[in-house]
Order: sequence, then structure tokens, then C-alpha cells
Amino acid sequence: MADEKEEVIKTAHQTSSHVGSAKAARRKIRKKRGSIAARRKKEFTFRGFTLEEIQKMPLDEVLPLLTSRARRSYKRGLNQEEQVFVKRLLEGKKPVLRTHRREIIILPAFVGKKVSIYTGKEYREIEIKPEMIGHYLGEFALTRRFGKHSGPGVGATKSSKFLPLK
Repeated sequence: MADEKEEVIKTAHQTSSHVGSAKAARRKIRKKRGSIAARRKKEFTFRGFTLEEIQKMPLDEVLPLLTSRARRSYKRGLNQEEQVFVKRLLEGKKPVLRTHRREIIILPAFVGKKVSIYTGKEYREIEIKPEMIGHYLGEFALTRRFGKHSGPGVGATKSSKFLPLK
């Protein structure tokens, strides 16, 4: 506590000699102290479970945590192409696995893997993160691009007739 007071007085003398300088010195010290403290990264949880806990669970225990649509599609079973994709992804022999299967729902076991998803024109490579659990693969490889708008062109409005042409 005494060190703080000495530091405030020293900083106040360095900044200026007017009355408000002690206040400014305290503010400067608080700001300095706040910047030193490193923020702890918030741990990922999915419906109250950590990633490690979810990855250890069998599929039967993970399904109730997913949305009803995801639960239903896994209860019905995956078709053969989807089963082959999931099996190859979990084996992890290839660093990046290419697929057209956009409708596969991401499970906790997929986290950390890299997948290239077909957009209809090209393959978009993504790394599966914990926040993606329960979503479809296709949600992360958009098929449409936003066309950037510019100013009005000739013929866009009646007033555009009077714009000088370049």
C-alpha cells in the first residue's frame, strides 16, 4: 500500500505540478495494472459439458444433447456414403478429406479434423472447431456469394440518363 502511494506521488510529479495530477497518476496506474493482467480464455462447453467429457461419451449419450433434427437423422441411420465418410474421417489417414456430403451433422469426434466441402464450384477447406458441433458441414461452405453493389449504372433510374458517360 505504501509502495502504491509512493508510485502515485512519483507519477504525479512527473506528469505535472497541478492539483489534478494525483488523480491522473492513479488513473494511469490502474490502466497499467489492468493491461498487465492477461485474460484467461473461456473454456468451451456444450450444453454444460466440456469438450473432453463429450468426446469420451458414447454416441447414445451425445445424441440427447443435439437438436431434434440432428437426433432424428442419426437415429434413422446414415446412408452408405455418409457412413464411409464418417469412417474415413475418424480413421484420420488423410490430412484433409474431400466430400460432397454437406448434410452430415458434426459430432464431437470430428473436432480438430480438416475437411474440404464441395460448394458446387470448388472445395472449401475448413477445420472443425468445437463451436461447430451439431451443425451441418454445408453451413460452413456457402454455395452463394454476395454480389457487390456499386453506384447506379446507366438505365438504373430515370435520372441516370443525365449522368455524363465516360
